[in-house]
Amino acid sequence: MDKTVNQKAWFLVLPVLLLVAFSAVIPLMTVVNYSVQDTFGNNQFFWAGLEWFEEMLSSERMWDALGRQLMFSAIILIIEIPLGIYVALNMPKSGFWASFCLVLMSLPLLIPWNVVGTIWQIFGRVDIGLLGYTLDALGISYNYTQDTLAAWVTVIVMDVWHWTSLVALLAYAGLKSIPDAYYQAAKIDQASRWKVFRFIELPKMMGVLMIAILLRFMDSFMIYTEPFVVTGGGPGNATTLLSIDLVKMALGQFDLGPAAAFSLMYFLVILLISWVFYTVMVNVERQGD
Repeated sequence: MDKTVNQKAWFLVLPVLLLVAFSAVIPLMTVVNYSVQDTFGNNQFFWAGLEWFEEMLSSERMWDALGRQLMFSAIILIIEIPLGIYVALNMPKSGFWASFCLVLMSLPLLIPWNVVGTIWQIFGRVDIGLLGYTLDALGISYNYTQDTLAAWVTVIVMDVWHWTSLVALLAYAGLKSIPDAYYQAAKIDQASRWKVFRFIELPKMMGVLMIAILLRFMDSFMIYTEPFVVTGGGPGNATTLLSIDLVKMALGQFDLGPAAAFSLMYFLVILLISWVFYTVMVNVERQGD
């Protein structure tokens, strides 16, 4: 029996495809166009080929920003993934307090990025900020505008405060999907708490943890608003991550050609590392099965 194929369903998807083409593909083609051309103003462009890509690949400035970005993303993943799992494991599984904890964990995610940066910018000030004033009263030298370590700690703690909830909520969803029969069998076998986590909870959470790791890596690798509002990339270039350096190049110096080449390489790095993360996590999950 032949199955009739209804092609009319494509009309339902067409508006989405047009929206994606308008908001993503067309700007991307514009960036590609700028990356292979040079301009001296008056909308007069000249073919430059791969000149801007070669300049960026040999730029010490870009490699320094990439190193800072990779270090930031690595620290974020090392802190937020275990912390989010720990929080999810200790959250109530049902009842009023479970709902209360879910709402409480969701609150940081509702705050806009620029507001988060503003909150921590004020929070860390020695004169009016609670954190800065408390540390100064305890005799601890803390000034994120002048000290590199303080600036890094502030930016990292701010991101952990803002996004650990996402990891916790995803891990909590994974835990809720585990049938009670698994826990009952582990109780009968007198399995320890560590063995329950190692052989029951962690394997069942691998799917959502893979999503959490990918989301947190991509978000942390593309972060711009929060560290820019707090430190502006300083002191010096200490917290000038790739996104901040790119904006300074494109809007501050108006070097459109190098900035376009920079942004394309930035995108390819994110795509490549995300693909590596995904491949590794899928292989680990398959081996666990």
